[in-house]
Amino acid sequence: MGKNLIQQRRGKGSLRFRAPKHTFYGRSEYPKMEVEVKGKIKDFIHCPAHTTPLMEVEYDNGSKMLMIAPEDAKVGEELLMGKNAPQKNGNVLPLGKVAEGTLIFNLEAKPGDGGKFVKSSGSSAKIVGKTESSISVLLPSKKVKEFSPDCRATIGRAAGSGRLEKPLMKAGTAYYKTKARNKFWPNVCGQSMNAVAHPHGGKRSSKKNYSLCVPRSAPPGAKVGKIAPSRTGRKR
Repeated sequence: MGKNLIQQRRGKGSLRFRAPKHTFYGRSEYPKMEVEVKGKIKDFIHCPAHTTPLMEVEYDNGSKMLMIAPEDAKVGEELLMGKNAPQKNGNVLPLGKVAEGTLIFNLEAKPGDGGKFVKSSGSSAKIVGKTESSISVLLPSKKVKEFSPDCRATIGRAAGSGRLEKPLMKAGTAYYKTKARNKFWPNVCGQSMNAVAHPHGGKRSSKKNYSLCVPRSAPPGAKVGKIAPSRTGRKR
C-alpha cells in the first residue's frame, strides 16, 4: 500500500518546503569578466542563505557584486581580480597563476560559472599539483579533484570559522536556524513513525535490528531507506 512520505511531499515543491528567497540578498559569485579589475569592500552582509558572511564589492567600472568574505577582511580594503593580481588574501586569480600549497576558496567548477566549490564558513582548499592542462586541488572532504587552469578562486580561507563550535543549547535555537531556510525540522527516522506514515513504522518502533535495504525495483511508498546499496556500515 502506498503511503504519503515526506520525501514525496518535498519533491512536489509545496510551500512548506520552498526556501524563503524573498529574505535572501542575492547570489555570491564572481563578475563575468576576463579583464583585470580593482574593487573595494563597501560593507559586510549577513544573508540567511549563506553560512559565510558576504561582502559587497564595488569595482572600478561602477558594478557591484556580492562575494564570499575572506578571513581578516576589512571595510575599505582593496581587492584585485585578474591573472596578474598578487597572491594576497581576498584577491581572485585563475588556478593556473596560483602557487602550489596556497589556500583557496569559492572555486569555480567551470571557467566563468561564478564559484561552486568550498563556499561554507571557515572552509578552504589547497592546490597540491599542477600540469599544463589541469590543476589538482585537495578539497575539504579530503578528495583530490582536477580543475581547469582558467577556473578562478579566491586566495585565503572563507570567513566565519568556528560557527559549528558554538552549541545550539536548546531546541528553540535549532528551530529558528532551520526556519531561516525553511528546512524540514525536526526530522525523525521512519522506525519512530506510525505504520500509516512510513513503511518502517509500527508499534514496535524500538526494534532496530532489521535491514533498511530495499531493491531498486521497489514500488512507490516502499522505496525508502537504503536503495540498492553496494555496501553499508562504516569502512574499516
